[in-house]
Amino acid sequence: MSSNTTNQDDRVFHDEGLTRKLGLSTAIAIGIGTTVGSGIFTSIGEIAGASGSALFIALSFLLGGLYQIPASMFYAEIYSAYPVSGGVYKTFELAGWRPLAFISGWLNFVASDPPGLSVMALSIASYLSYFTHHSPLVGKFIAAAFILLFMFIHIRSVEGGGKLLDIITTFKIIPFVILAGVAICFARGDLLAAPAAPGAPVGIAALIAGISATTWSYDGTSQVVVCAGEIKNPRKNMPIALILTVVIITVFYTVFATAMAGLLPVAELAAAEAPVSAAVSQIPGFGSLAGTLSAALAVVVVTGTLATSVFSQPRVQYQMARDGLWFPKFGEIHPKYKTPAFSIVVQCALAIFFIFASNISEILGYFTLTISLRSIIGYLVVFKYHKRDDYHPTYHMPCWRVLSIALAIMAFIMFLGTLSWAPKASWAFIAIALVTGYIGYRYFESHYGLKVKSETKQDFGDKE
Repeated sequence: MSSNTTNQDDRVFHDEGLTRKLGLSTAIAIGIGTTVGSGIFTSIGEIAGASGSALFIALSFLLGGLYQIPASMFYAEIYSAYPVSGGVYKTFELAGWRPLAFISGWLNFVASDPPGLSVMALSIASYLSYFTHHSPLVGKFIAAAFILLFMFIHIRSVEGGGKLLDIITTFKIIPFVILAGVAICFARGDLLAAPAAPGAPVGIAALIAGISATTWSYDGTSQVVVCAGEIKNPRKNMPIALILTVVIITVFYTVFATAMAGLLPVAELAAAEAPVSAAVSQIPGFGSLAGTLSAALAVVVVTGTLATSVFSQPRVQYQMARDGLWFPKFGEIHPKYKTPAFSIVVQCALAIFFIFASNISEILGYFTLTISLRSIIGYLVVFKYHKRDDYHPTYHMPCWRVLSIALAIMAFIMFLGTLSWAPKASWAFIAIALVTGYIGYRYFESHYGLKVKSETKQDFGDKE
């Protein structure tokens, strides 16, 4: 080892206070559990309308998944070198880009994470109403109850919460696999081979539109980086978990989408309000059960996503507090349960507020465009890391310069596409997000950040 290379045991970073209790299976479960959600029930119809043919539906999911692999390799390299919790926020903070780091975490807290929990919980209540026929108000209380349930589970134990994620993810995937297997057996070859209908999108433009439409379905594949500080043997397990998660989901989505496209003509699939139910109803003997099966499957799937999100999302504010960029209380570990209990409670409480607040989640949705903007800058941070003496990843992204620039360009294209649907409002919210984020950064940096910087830092290595 060269003289200017810092030994892994000599690195100095903040002590996270978290212990490494989560194994490889849980790391994969976090990625799959976050990604495979209710979006797959509607995205197949959207992708059918964008791509125009069964072949392009399958290719859209396949290529959309392959598009995620470079991003997973990007995070695999960084988090095999710096296996700390905090996700994209921590990626910026470790690079010394603290203002950007704060804005990233700030936007997660006010516009993405708690509102996302509320949307998922309300979705569970909505699908349950298929069986219970409860009123919207009762549905709000049911949604709040689901959030409270997972809040208490994840406060009490990291290991217990991890085991729950393993179990829920298994149970949410098995029905999908069975349904896809049965559907493939009844898929019609003439539908799979049929050309695009007259007036439907065709050519490379249609394929690109289809791939773009899969972005939401694959969102969450890198979620495990938020919990990197709690993964056992992270320099080995983080790269495996990140890349294997994308591969598993890509295969699963491609097979499932192909099966659905083989049951129903593309035009009908695109027009259906519930495309999966409409497709499943074509399987002999499943017609009368299609709605029931789809609703039951949706409850299981979204419940798994909610459980995973309640576990992982509060780790961002926890890490921000440890770095002096958030309220110190969020950085405390429960003395008995060894979990970031306060951060979990506050985020769940805010999510419950959003459940009962009308239209606020829709307004905050504009802020998510700024979150996509950060990806453009985020993919370029690896250039800063490669100049550091303490950067020694155990996994190396192939052609890292080319792939990092390509990822930034693709993120920019996606940003422009998202921006186009409401440009004036989007730019206004981007400006608000940046201004409030910078003001917040100046406040926390002056009140807490300077104090944290002056404290003795400890190694973030593989604590057991």
